[in-house]
Amino acid sequence: MNSSDPLTVSRRGLLIAGAASAAAASLPKDAMAANESSPSAGSVPTASVTLDVNGQAHALNLDTRTTLLDALREHLHLTGTKKGCDHGQCGACTVLVDGVRINACLTLAVMHPGAKVTTIEGLGTPRSLHPMQAAFVKHDGYQCGYCTPGQICSAVGMLDEMRRGIPSHVSADLTTRPVLSADELRERMSGNLCRCGAYSNIAEAITEVAGGTAA
Repeated sequence: MNSSDPLTVSRRGLLIAGAASAAAASLPKDAMAANESSPSAGSVPTASVTLDVNGQAHALNLDTRTTLLDALREHLHLTGTKKGCDHGQCGACTVLVDGVRINACLTLAVMHPGAKVTTIEGLGTPRSLHPMQAAFVKHDGYQCGYCTPGQICSAVGMLDEMRRGIPSHVSADLTTRPVLSADELRERMSGNLCRCGAYSNIAEAITEVAGGTAA
């Protein structure tokens, strides 16, 4: 048979076509009807959500797949919160939601209706810095600065966790209030990466705000 003949069908192509036909024939009629009446591929599901961001209420109508990170950056234009890995591995997008630090890239905005969200812009201002922001400046806890907003928000959340007695994986005694140490600090801040390597300065800044010396 001439391979250039347009009617020529390979054995692989024939098997694929046969499998597809068999699969279509096995579908229930109601499933096929539902598929035919489904919305067009271009339609986007949306939902309304109100967020209290840095003390100000914002009513948003969002694609339900919008992460909290994208809601902050793209819809509210609060670009202090950075998009790094977008996989929850670098910590650049850390914000505080109802006082608890989270990776904003790993949660959907519609999951937090009415939540109080604090970003780096809400911690302090250039004229009135948060103590953690001031300590980062004093100890040069940054170089390029890209990870700094997430580092600061994470550090604030981390110290609050310690004040509330929440243990970490390196806490020796789960029944007593954890005490800041070098091991505790490294473990609790391990989700925030600094490509510039300013870790020692970051540790000094956090230790100063904590009011002690990390042994």
